[in-house]
Amino acid sequence: MKATQLLSNLGQSIWLDNITRDLLDTGTLKRYIDEFSVTGLTSNPTIFEKAIKKNPAYDAPIGEGLATGKSSEEIFFDLALEDITRAADLFRPTYDRTNTVDGWVSIEVSPLLAYDTDSTLRAAKDLFARARRPNLFIKIPGTREGLPAIEEAIFAGVPINVTLLFSREQYLAAADAFLRGIERRLEAGLNPNVGSVASVFVSRWDAAIREKIPSGLRNQLGVAIAKRTYKAARALLTSPQWQRVYNAGARPQRLLWASTGTKDPSASDILYVRALAAPYTVNTMPEGTLKALAKYQSLGSILPPDGGDCEEVLTQFTEAGIDIAALGVQLQEEGAGSFVKSWNELMDVIVSKSAVLKRAS
Repeated sequence: MKATQLLSNLGQSIWLDNITRDLLDTGTLKRYIDEFSVTGLTSNPTIFEKAIKKNPAYDAPIGEGLATGKSSEEIFFDLALEDITRAADLFRPTYDRTNTVDGWVSIEVSPLLAYDTDSTLRAAKDLFARARRPNLFIKIPGTREGLPAIEEAIFAGVPINVTLLFSREQYLAAADAFLRGIERRLEAGLNPNVGSVASVFVSRWDAAIREKIPSGLRNQLGVAIAKRTYKAARALLTSPQWQRVYNAGARPQRLLWASTGTKDPSASDILYVRALAAPYTVNTMPEGTLKALAKYQSLGSILPPDGGDCEEVLTQFTEAGIDIAALGVQLQEEGAGSFVKSWNELMDVIVSKSAVLKRAS
């Protein structure tokens, strides 16, 4: 049995961290659903920038948007929503079968809004309304300014994928924003079943410190942070406050492991997948990691609910001179900056393609 099926049998959802028009047009995404137990999909500006830059299938729609006087950002969201809604339709049977637990796809608001609460909220509501798909997560970064927008979006009934979380503390702040939104819905007499996941990025921890630590500690920090966060999440699931809203009809906000592709060529290609196997969580994998996992026929042990040895491992990093709290803040800021960079490059790609199409017309 493929390790993808084993992971699914364990109770962890496998989502693909990629989307291109080719994946949809060639039936590859459908094959991943059927053969690799894929039950959802995530996207981000970097993914779309690469897809639109390389694929001529986007040229004609760009030209049509250009002819109607649309801006580069408007053209992009037209393209992205077409791909995302097609993917959402592929996952709709999963969404229905699992009673809204799984079968989700995600699209991000403009990363330029990461520190603008009001604009983020407006953009999230607009994207969800335009897509007209119930199984669509709008990605909002878990920055300080993003947290109020997350609460308001949940209160408004907009499903949210909280992105760019790196530490236990950032996760807990995002979970609190989700809970406040749900509690407000209950107080207003509204249905509290609004979907959400909290995306914790893993491999970037190890990439950030690779040259600053002894070789014996390499590729251990991201997993230790994930274990610490998982322990906190399990505690929330059993807390009286959260159980009260579940009893009223709310769904738990699931943990999602992001950035789980192995960046160290000397390490296992499924390092983070094997280490983060846990029921009632999501692992969103780059396409290469998904394919690699499908070649295996076994998994390691299940992630310990109590965090296992995470605190002992984290102490070793502190003793090696790593300020873990400061690094978590830095990684979130750098992540937001990286998405802005990809967003600007994405806009440049659309502008350059528009220029070519203008000359050809």
